[in-house]
Amino acid sequence: MPTSPTPASYCPSPWRRGGQLLALLLAGAAYWALAYATPRPHFGQLLGLFAVAGAAYAWLLHTRLPLRWGLGAALLFRLLWLPATPALSDDFYRFRWDGLLVSHGYNPFAATPRQLLRSPPPDSAALPMAELRRLLPQLNSAAYFSVYPPVCQALYGGAARAFPTSQAGFLVVVRLALLLADAGAAALLLWLLPRAGWPARRALAYLLHPLVIVEVAGNVHMEGVVVCFLLLAGALLAQRRLRPAAGALALAVGTKLLPLLALPLLARHLGRPQLGRFGLVLAGSLLVLFLPFLSGQLPEHFGQSLDLYFQRFEFNASVFYVLLALGKWLTGYDLVGGLGPLLGLGAAGLTLWLARRAGRAALVVLPHWLLLTLSGYFALATTVHPWYLVPLVALSCFSPLRYARGWAGLAVLSYAAYRTPAYAESGLLLALEYGGVLAWAAGEYYVGRGQPPRRIGPGPGASARAR
Repeated sequence: MPTSPTPASYCPSPWRRGGQLLALLLAGAAYWALAYATPRPHFGQLLGLFAVAGAAYAWLLHTRLPLRWGLGAALLFRLLWLPATPALSDDFYRFRWDGLLVSHGYNPFAATPRQLLRSPPPDSAALPMAELRRLLPQLNSAAYFSVYPPVCQALYGGAARAFPTSQAGFLVVVRLALLLADAGAAALLLWLLPRAGWPARRALAYLLHPLVIVEVAGNVHMEGVVVCFLLLAGALLAQRRLRPAAGALALAVGTKLLPLLALPLLARHLGRPQLGRFGLVLAGSLLVLFLPFLSGQLPEHFGQSLDLYFQRFEFNASVFYVLLALGKWLTGYDLVGGLGPLLGLGAAGLTLWLARRAGRAALVVLPHWLLLTLSGYFALATTVHPWYLVPLVALSCFSPLRYARGWAGLAVLSYAAYRTPAYAESGLLLALEYGGVLAWAAGEYYVGRGQPPRRIGPGPGASARAR
């Protein structure tokens, strides 16, 4: 695809190929150890294995691993996790709890787990109460209403229906679905990237990223499904198929609410007449997705969980922690309850400002602007779990900016909080994480990578950009 290929691109030396093979083997060994031999409290071991996988990832991208090798490795690395029980996150217990309720026809948004077991509903005889009681001590959110939207609930319900009494079977079904989503994302990246003027091998920046593999394939978080549906929406928009694109975006929002932040950018891109049709299909699709769970209590219960997210939850934050410490120093009070909503408003304002600055941008540059939008949102967020950054890694494939890949790697430092049951974050590691991200992003802007990308040419005949 490049117009003037270098010899290193097509006739690599045996030493380079040997180095790539060694890097793949080391990465595979690191993932196996993370999957089967690394409890979450063993932070030193976890960090060392992530460092090995990260170094291998950087080397493979730097030496331009052949695309076929990369796609095969991405598949094998994910299959390594298939029978594993997630060791780095316990969220999957809540996934299974919700799935058991859905598979037995019970609304998972109707009650918290503690409320359900304390006051079982009249039709509780139809529920697997013994299995739910066994799960309750494992839940990290037993006092909270579910926050997982309907696409998640459908997958969890299907997996629980297939394996109602087997945790291992439940996880295999969920992982196979996530593997299918990653396969769809790979196909869409390979189709979209050349049409946006980028080399197809850039897909490996997402597919081989250690955080993506560990958090999606390993810890069964649904951000991989969000990425697949976002890319599908982009591909359909590129084909001018407006209504199906709105449906695909609804599926992304129905998996995680985060893609709603793309709406201001899309509104500017589409213009008023098209936006009306797009918005109607999006709203109608979301209504259909939420329809099985609609009740008078749904807005209240869902809203309570979101309110807790902004006012009480805090983890791996950046600006929030700085302002929190500054406020306590100036006033002597803990401002956590007020700062969260205030920063939420700030994130909304930043989203609108970026959309205005982007203007009626071409579709090809929307991922770049969405990358900046989501980065701003997470910079102001009170909670930034590592897996939240997975969509940023995917969007970076369409942008000259690469800081998101570094951020996703440095976010692993946040696992230091789980070294003891007391749960304590390290200010030094937080400073290292966000200081590194800030320095990386500033360096990229300094060398001129902060400008939005421009389309080079149509289709496969386009000149390829740099790696």
